[in-house]
Amino acid sequence: MSGEERRREILEALLGSERPVSGSNLARRFNVSRQVIVQDIALIRAEGREIYSTNRGYILTEKKRASRVFKVFHTDEEVENELSLIVDMGGCVEDVFVYHKVYGIIRGELNIQSRYDIKRYLESIGAGKSKLLKNTTSGYHYHTVTAESEKILDMIQTKLEEAGFLAMLQDYEPVDFWKKAELQP
Repeated sequence: MSGEERRREILEALLGSERPVSGSNLARRFNVSRQVIVQDIALIRAEGREIYSTNRGYILTEKKRASRVFKVFHTDEEVENELSLIVDMGGCVEDVFVYHKVYGIIRGELNIQSRYDIKRYLESIGAGKSKLLKNTTSGYHYHTVTAESEKILDMIQTKLEEAGFLAMLQDYEPVDFWKKAELQP
C-alpha cells in the first residue's frame, strides 16, 4: 500500500469514527510504525484537514458539508458570472467534469471558493493553450458544489436556474456519476 493510499484510508477511518482513533491502532491496522502515522497525520493536516490530537487518539473536526452536482451550460464569456454566482451564495465549486458518450467522465479538480480563486482560475486558463473542459461537450458540463447546508445549495440552484445556466439531464446520462455500473451501456 502506498503512503497516499494509507493516508486516504486513515482519513476515512477518522471520518467514520465518532470517537478518537488512536495512533497505535492505526499503526497496527496499516502495519507501520507509530511514527509513520504521526507523519501521515501531519501530511493530512497540511492538506487543510483539521485533525486534533487527544490523549485517546486523533479526532477529525470537519463539518459535513452538503454536496450537489449541477449540470450547466453557458458560453466561455459567462464562466466568471456562473462561478461568482455560486461562491457569492456560499458555495465551493469542487470540480468540473463532462460526461462524454465515448470517453466517459473527464474531471478536473477546481476547489473554487472565492472571487480571488475565480480570478486565478481564469488567468490560468487564459495564459495557456488549454481550453475550458466544457468545450469538449459543446458547452455542457457539471460542477460538484459543496456548501454549509442543503438550503444554500437550493438557493444556488435557484440562482443558476434564474440565470439560465441549469441544463436538463438527458436519458443516457447517469444520475450518480461515480457509480461505474451505471456508466456501462
